[in-house]
Amino acid sequence: MENAIALLEVQANVTAIAGLDAMVKAANVRLIHVERRLGGRLVTVVVEGSVSDVTAAAEAGKAAAGEVGNVKLCEVIARPHPEIMKFLK
Repeated sequence: MENAIALLEVQANVTAIAGLDAMVKAANVRLIHVERRLGGRLVTVVVEGSVSDVTAAAEAGKAAAGEVGNVKLCEVIARPHPEIMKFLK
């Protein structure tokens, strides 16, 4: 099983929570990192799992977050380099 990560960057904490909730319910992924900028006005959540699970989670998270607020970025990275994973964990 190849690992992947998905990044969902949204505007506002509530939007991030809605997106993350949809992500973990949609597929077998786990939260590995949360970054808040501008006092929580810009939030990035990162989940990891298999490529297919992460892709499904990213799509679900983007759709759910888009219903609540503003999605800035949604990206899936398959087989991230180990140095990237050190930065996130």
